[in-house]
This record gives sequence, C-alpha cells and structure tokens, in this order.
Amino acid sequence: MRTVIYPGTFDPLTNGHLDLIHRASKLFDRVVVAVALNEGKCPLFSSSERLKLIAASLSTTGLGNVEVETFDGLLVDYVERRSGAAIIRGLRAVSDFEFEFQLALMNRKLNEHVETIFMMPKESFTFLSSRMIKEVARLGGDVANFVPQHVAAALKEKFKRL
Repeated sequence: MRTVIYPGTFDPLTNGHLDLIHRASKLFDRVVVAVALNEGKCPLFSSSERLKLIAASLSTTGLGNVEVETFDGLLVDYVERRSGAAIIRGLRAVSDFEFEFQLALMNRKLNEHVETIFMMPKESFTFLSSRMIKEVARLGGDVANFVPQHVAAALKEKFKRL
C-alpha cells in the first residue's frame, strides 16, 4: 500500500488544501493529512478544532482512503512511523518554491528514503493561504468561496469571541 503524508498546520483548512487532498487520493492508496502541533506558529484553532474541521470537510467527499491525525516532532520520523512513501507539499507560486525546496532537501538529508512530491493547486486556488483567509475573516470579510462552509462559520464564530 502506497501512503503519502500531507503535513501542515491547516489553520484553517482551505479549498486549496482540499484540492490537493482530492488529487493525492487518486495517486496514492492512502493519504494521511498530518496536522502539525506547531504551537510556535500560534494557531488560531487548537489542534483538536483543526482535526474536527478537516474531518468534517472530508466526511462528505467519499474519500475512503484519507485519514486525519496530528503529529509532533520531525516529519521524516512521522513519515517512517506511518510507512509513508512520500510527502506531498503544495506550491502556489514561485515564492513557495524556495522554502519548500529547502525543507525537502533537509528532509532528504535526515532520511534519504523519504521523497517529497510538489503539487500545484488548481489555478483558481493559487492565491489562497490560511494566513490571508484568517485576515479577511478577522476584518469581517466573506471567506465562503475560499473554505468549506463549516470552516467559514467557525472562523466567524472564533473572531466574534476574540
């Protein structure tokens, strides 16, 4: 069984993330969406909230080969524990490439058996980022076209309480 790991903070999950998950699910036997417990990034949503939002987003897709869980520590160690064949990373623009390239090279140095595959989202999602979506939502903008409906509602509720 060929497993790919899709790591990220997913704070919040966007339609661009979902696009990559859908496409990866066609290429691999199993896709593990691995939610990073990187508190250094000061996420808006807790890890359990992010897990629930992602699981709810995937529940209506019919993708039986996609799992969601959290991970902590080195990504290459997690990939090995999950018997992953590769890591997928999304590249929206050239600006993403340099950072992602450095990560991929470091991961290869840490574990030469772990491959990184770069995937580009559909053109309509190339401008999306979780950071930008949070900023629009924080300022009262409508993010319904950029995230699943329940994620937009969760953002609205979260910023109402802050």
